Formats: sequence, C-alpha cells, structure tokens
Amino acid sequence: MASRWEQVVVDSEDPARLARWWAEALGFQIVHEEPDEVEIRRTPDALPGLLFLTVPDAKTTKNRIHLDLVPDDQEAEVERLVDMGARPVDVGQGEVGWVVLADPEGNEFCVLRARTP
Repeated sequence: MASRWEQVVVDSEDPARLARWWAEALGFQIVHEEPDEVEIRRTPDALPGLLFLTVPDAKTTKNRIHLDLVPDDQEAEVERLVDMGARPVDVGQGEVGWVVLADPEGNEFCVLRARTP
C-alpha cells in the first residue's frame, strides 16, 4: 500500500497569523486550530493541507521546499499578494518567467505564469 500525502508542514513564529494569510492567499479555509498549530485546506475533506506549527527559532536561510502558485493573471496576483504583505525576494533566480515572493514570515514561494492549454 502506498502512502497518502496528508499535508505540508510549515514552521512558523505565529501559526494563526500565517495560516490566515495563506488561507486568504489560496482561498482555503481553517479546518483545525489549536494554540500551536493551525491547518488549512481548500475544503475540509480536500488533501493535502498546510499545517502551520509554532517553532522557537526564526527562519534564517532560503527554503529547501516551496510552493508554486499558478494564477490566471501573474501580474495581478503578484500585486494582490504584495498588497496582502508578501514581498519580492531574490534567491538568485535571475531573469525567469516567475516571480519569487516571501510570505510575512519570510517563506519563499513562486508565482508562475498562467499555463496555456
């Protein structure tokens, strides 16, 4: 029997704040919340989810894993996410077709161009 992908775990200083930011960014909802952990999913039964856990130390280096978002309109989505508190970051990507942003706690993610059929 193969394993089932349940969630991606995100270490955070403030899981409630960061989970709410990502829920708004992705159109997800909170499905579980405790003081030191918050899980969000597209719908309560949809997997995988994102689980935000409290950790005592701040982020110090580039993420080894990150999310790629594919909006219908890359420029509009980057603007929306920046207005929500994301910030552009340079991780050495150079001139590419995606935009690298960081969430309010500094976790990098990419906003790709819309896919063409």
